[in-house]
Amino acid sequence: MPYEYPKFEYRRNADQDAKVPVRHPVVIAGAGPVGLALAVDLALKQVPVILLEAQDTISVGSRAICFAKRTLEVCERLGLGRRLLEKGVTWKKGVVFFGDDEVFEFDLLPEEGHQFPAFINLQQYYLELYAIERAQELREFIDLRWCSELQAIDSGENGVRLTVGTPDGAYQLDCDWLIAADGARSFCRKSLGLEFEGRTFDDQFLIADIKTKADMPPVRRFWFAPTFTDADSALLHMQPDDVWRLDFQIGPEADAAEEMQIENVMRRVRGMLGNEIEPDLEWISVYRFQSRCIRNFVHGRVIFTGDAAHQVSPFGARGANSGIQDAENLAWKLQLVLKELAPESLLDSYDAERTYAAEENIRHSTQSTDFIAPKGVVSLAYRNAVLSLAKQYKFARPLINSGRLSTPTIHRDSMLNTADVDSWSGKLMPGAPAADAPLQTPEGESWLLSQLKGEFTLLYFTEDAVPELVEAELRSLSQNLVPVKPLLIGLKPESQGVSVFDLQGLAALRYDARNGTTYLLRPDQHICARWKTFSLDEIRSALNTATCN
Repeated sequence: MPYEYPKFEYRRNADQDAKVPVRHPVVIAGAGPVGLALAVDLALKQVPVILLEAQDTISVGSRAICFAKRTLEVCERLGLGRRLLEKGVTWKKGVVFFGDDEVFEFDLLPEEGHQFPAFINLQQYYLELYAIERAQELREFIDLRWCSELQAIDSGENGVRLTVGTPDGAYQLDCDWLIAADGARSFCRKSLGLEFEGRTFDDQFLIADIKTKADMPPVRRFWFAPTFTDADSALLHMQPDDVWRLDFQIGPEADAAEEMQIENVMRRVRGMLGNEIEPDLEWISVYRFQSRCIRNFVHGRVIFTGDAAHQVSPFGARGANSGIQDAENLAWKLQLVLKELAPESLLDSYDAERTYAAEENIRHSTQSTDFIAPKGVVSLAYRNAVLSLAKQYKFARPLINSGRLSTPTIHRDSMLNTADVDSWSGKLMPGAPAADAPLQTPEGESWLLSQLKGEFTLLYFTEDAVPELVEAELRSLSQNLVPVKPLLIGLKPESQGVSVFDLQGLAALRYDARNGTTYLLRPDQHICARWKTFSLDEIRSALNTATCN
């Protein structure tokens, strides 16, 4: 049976009966994955949110299905990660074909010692449903209003006045900040007269989500020039509930309406999976690649996130993943500004960091599209030569681009970073997301990222007992106006006065840690400073830099 989409009840709210517009700190337009993630994150920081959704249900069709390791880590902090993992299809390997020939296989997470896999496949409607249920648990801080459509935005220097349409008629409300999370057709973006900049590609792609039993492992399969269909490329992904995502490159001249006819979709499905298959068709769509974004994400008191701010092709799974990371980046900064613990200039770092991330994703997405759908005879000859060589010669394999899969952006040049003064080995650096690692707590096994609760955290590694002076200075940091929580990590079983132990040595390896190594982590788990030895003055300076104080 096809998925049954839940309906949510419209309810009249007190703002509709107020004589003058009621003012709220934050209004979020759009209850998709990004808007919901931001609402939950702000609620956990005790920031009240009005969440407006024009519809009365979750998004129709599986839409985004590939959720990356970093997104799962963010969702775990929000109280969703474990549930997503349990429902989703875990995968980390991909296979690339040229015609009928397997060219090579790749592994996205070859090392052990991580809490979450490289990717899960999960229909977007499940993520939205779980996030809605999480928001309902936080209803003290989240007022989710269904059938509430933005009709007008009047943005001023000190706030925004909104007109909201409902089944009972329109009403107005005010807010300090409006967050536009209302998707690719964003009313907020159009109201402010903002235009996307970038490219729209001519090639069309047909998506078919089918429900059928198929005995295949959960591996990403991508075909260049497949022989089982006249499409130029094809993609196959497993989803939960025996649902499979099939994606066909049907070319710029294809008649979209004709391609979406059931008999034509089934012809392609049977070509890929066999003539004996009798699937249920869950969702069919035709789309063109978009690689575009608005120039700035902060416009006065209106802040843009997710597809309202940027669009990328689905190859590489960069849309929803980058949108949820937008929300993660914004939540703590908005909290500090609202509580007057940081100046509004802190939000400039959201603009700088997430526009950089969008540009990075667009660059990768564009490169993928140019390889998948080459323009001209020379580009096609180059691509086919790379694919022909890759089966036998390893040097050609990195040149294959069937969609560079989503990885978190490293904000190397962020204004919030404090530059290294020591020498370090490994992949971590200021601006990078913290690496996970298994740890031992008094209650049992845990993970490093599970110890981070959405606030500034100081990692302090020690082989011995924590020095009394360091303990006293850590206490003083925890009493700051912007508090810093200490996480003391013992490098040896005999370490004393610590919170957790790195018994497998993976945390020390990934953080290049020795006795006294110290890291300052932002509330979104990105590294903003690190030192080989503990220095309270340097930590306070780095904290001021990270909060624009």
